Amino acid sequence: MSCSFDTNCCSGLRDEGAPPCDNTTRFLEGCLPLPLPDDVLNEIVPKAKDFALLHGAGMRYRDRYDADSLEMAPFFLLPSAFPRREFDRVVRLQPLINILMHRVAHNHEFLESSLRNTIKVDDFTRRLWEIYTTVRKEGVAQALSLGMVRSDVMLTKCQAGCCQLCETPPYVTVHQVEVNTIASGFGHMGPVSGRIHRYVLGELRKAELLHHLPENAALSGLCDGLISAWEYYGNPKAVILFVIEDITYNICDQRFHEYYIRKERPEIHVVRKNLTQISQRGILTDDKRLIIDGDEIAAVYFRAGYEPGQYHSEAEWEARLNIERSKAIKSPSIHYHLAGTKKVQQELAINGVLKKFLSDSEAAQVGQLFTGLYTLDRSPEGDKAVEMALAHPEKFVLKPQREGGGNNVYGEDIKKILEKIKDSVEREAYILMDRIRPPLQNNYLVKSHNPVSLTEVVSELGIFGVVIGNNEEILDNKYAGHMLRTKLSSVNEGGVAAGLGALDSVYLFD
Repeated sequence: MSCSFDTNCCSGLRDEGAPPCDNTTRFLEGCLPLPLPDDVLNEIVPKAKDFALLHGAGMRYRDRYDADSLEMAPFFLLPSAFPRREFDRVVRLQPLINILMHRVAHNHEFLESSLRNTIKVDDFTRRLWEIYTTVRKEGVAQALSLGMVRSDVMLTKCQAGCCQLCETPPYVTVHQVEVNTIASGFGHMGPVSGRIHRYVLGELRKAELLHHLPENAALSGLCDGLISAWEYYGNPKAVILFVIEDITYNICDQRFHEYYIRKERPEIHVVRKNLTQISQRGILTDDKRLIIDGDEIAAVYFRAGYEPGQYHSEAEWEARLNIERSKAIKSPSIHYHLAGTKKVQQELAINGVLKKFLSDSEAAQVGQLFTGLYTLDRSPEGDKAVEMALAHPEKFVLKPQREGGGNNVYGEDIKKILEKIKDSVEREAYILMDRIRPPLQNNYLVKSHNPVSLTEVVSELGIFGVVIGNNEEILDNKYAGHMLRTKLSSVNEGGVAAGLGALDSVYLFD
């Protein structure tokens, strides 16, 4: 059997004579012995860089943006080890997570009870809630929603050393970091990372290892979801709208979605507009059709709109409202966006809540992914969570209701914030989560304008899902690929687009 999630589960059961547990020295072995000889490294790195650039692993950077050039996205030279058993488990569970998020998004009472305190203190979530309630009051023009969901998980290290209960030390299982329902990126970058590693292992004459790299159809899986939404809309002359940032740095990930759709269905056109442009050039007809520059919009894919800085004025908020008022099929619809907030995810982790949305057996399976999530509402439970975080800030992550990376709070910074707001309703804008301590690995970071270095890293796996349906039924539901982001073990956040992580792919071991 395997360990439970209690960090003291192995107390007294470690193998006799085993050394004391040291969570900072637990490593997973990679696919090759490291370090690589210098001559091998010097030959393979330039080849890998060229392959990455020539296959679309590119970005534009904030500090040196140039619309006429493209730079290599950072990546790790070798794939990262991941247990096959846990990978297969989260792939198998993704359709259940799709169903869960779909049902949560369509449960008004649950959304309202979960967010009633948050919207009093978090202005951004309040504005989203106002759009949601406005459309509910007016009447929903489009009952179908397209969920392009990504469930992010990390391996959890054994907290008590190598013991008799752990089947495969030094890890126990995976824990869920979060579920993303808006701008769930890396549908292109995930698969291209695997292609880089297949090339690298081939050049290193290790073709016998390639079967450890799973196939990854994330780009086609997500884009086929958009194509299905376009088909459900029912107007062959309508187009798909990508809602984009004012400046798109992660350009390849977005453009390759567009290029896939054009390749598979040449008759479908994709248009790209930011919220400001939509406010200036979009109209909502009396029969709730969204028209932009003369094009009727069948499906909307939000790659922006998830952070306050993307709404410069009331014009952008009005554009978001008109999109939601329209007949276009949204990914996400406003209720899907709200279902992905941190507060809703914390409420789902309360004992027994999953059973409102899933069968007992399904709830048990999904619930095993959860780590500790705690309310910071002004209540006895919230007071207890504040006390825990102040006493041991290194054990937790403080999360606001934000997406996009770089927003979470760690370590002593948690104490600084909570000491200021612990007696204020402002604390209800956050939730508290157990900090996941994944095992370390060694890998080479390949980054533009930087020497290649062997470093300690940790990884986060994202599992994609696509679900289409309305309040009454689900029409499509599937697993849609995966992605892996890896970061230096010394940093807290790991978003590649935010400059904090790098592309990677999984190397499965039994």
